[in-house]
Amino acid sequence: MLSVHTSPLHQPGTGDAGGMNVYMVELSRALAEQGVEVDLFTRCRGEGRPGLEDLAPGVRVRHLHAGPRRPLPKEAMPDLVVPFSLALLKERRRYDLVHSHYWLSGQAGRIASFGWGIPLVHTAHTLALVKNAHLADGDRPEPELRIRGERQVVGDADRLIANTADEAEALRSLYGAAPPRTEVVRPGVDLRTFGPGAGRAAARARLGLPADAFIPLYAGRIQPLKGPDVLVRAVAELLRMAPELRRRLLVPVVGGHSGAGREGSMWRLARELGVEEVLQACPPVPQERLAEWYRAADVLVVPSRSESFGLVALEAQACGTPVLAAAVGGLPTAVWDGVSGMLVRGHDPVEYARRLRWLAAHPQARVSMGEAAVRHAQGMSWRTSAARTVDVYEDARAGLSRRAGGVGQGRRHAPAPAAPLSWRNEKAVVQV
Repeated sequence: MLSVHTSPLHQPGTGDAGGMNVYMVELSRALAEQGVEVDLFTRCRGEGRPGLEDLAPGVRVRHLHAGPRRPLPKEAMPDLVVPFSLALLKERRRYDLVHSHYWLSGQAGRIASFGWGIPLVHTAHTLALVKNAHLADGDRPEPELRIRGERQVVGDADRLIANTADEAEALRSLYGAAPPRTEVVRPGVDLRTFGPGAGRAAARARLGLPADAFIPLYAGRIQPLKGPDVLVRAVAELLRMAPELRRRLLVPVVGGHSGAGREGSMWRLARELGVEEVLQACPPVPQERLAEWYRAADVLVVPSRSESFGLVALEAQACGTPVLAAAVGGLPTAVWDGVSGMLVRGHDPVEYARRLRWLAAHPQARVSMGEAAVRHAQGMSWRTSAARTVDVYEDARAGLSRRAGGVGQGRRHAPAPAAPLSWRNEKAVVQV
């Protein structure tokens, strides 16, 4: 597996680390439990980590030297794809297949796949054209460079794994993905970490939260695409509709700043709207601690403008917490509308406030939704996701074998020169 721009060892909710990091770690562990050895390659950032680390039995993280050994912004990463690929090709271990994550890794995967003569499976996680169609005010669109790069990866991959049918359709309609090479594999949830546990009261006691508070939770990176401004405005509308809630309303925000948005803009907006005192800033936390936050909350709010799946929604439901989410991307798959949570079409803060007010007034409904949420999440394990992924791997390998024998048509040619792997004017040409 390849992850050029972020390490699977990074804390989700910080920098560029998020659901994709959780996906890689949990899928790799589940694959290993089914007999698949996994090496996760990422870039060495000079953080004092050894070149090789065991993540779990059968899963290793390998750090390649490509570019400066320090953290770099994502905008600098295209320049490092070729050095990363060349370092990768020096590996002497024989691999059966390469699975890339995000478009930068997909570019490296194209080179490695050809150099090693093995299939390339690619998971996009997010797509530039989808993100650009759902930008927040003032958010920076994804550049044409990325769009071209994504199209190349889509064209060259032996198999594409989409999280949902909607994502598969976006790959086909926006990027020209061939339907026979596009497979839907739903992500899962770690049911050993995320579960009801000892219940809400015990979780609040451990976190030092008021027992009688109404707690809508936000968990994830703080960036415009995730809609934290929608949450802040919804809280202001909620208090306008039901001012009596102010004395018992608490909104924890668990996550760190990320992306192109201005750092602190969420909190400035909260001050402007007079709701700063009901918001509680909390740093990103490990998965076990995050599960406690889910259990302590009355509802998880996910107002994202775009979301390939929304793992946080599935994690919260596994802990017995209903979800109030935007009806975008994979969230309608992750959340059973009206049963394990509620979906909102659009991003009108008033609509979110109305549903929050209803949830605050109907505690028994929250309990019923929470019980349904647990049942819903238990049907989406990483074990199931890994089994489906193995099927995709075997199909990709079988397809490559048929092409090697002269049967059918496919991609066994040298990859075309990559979409200019530089952000500088998007004009530079890289030669390998």
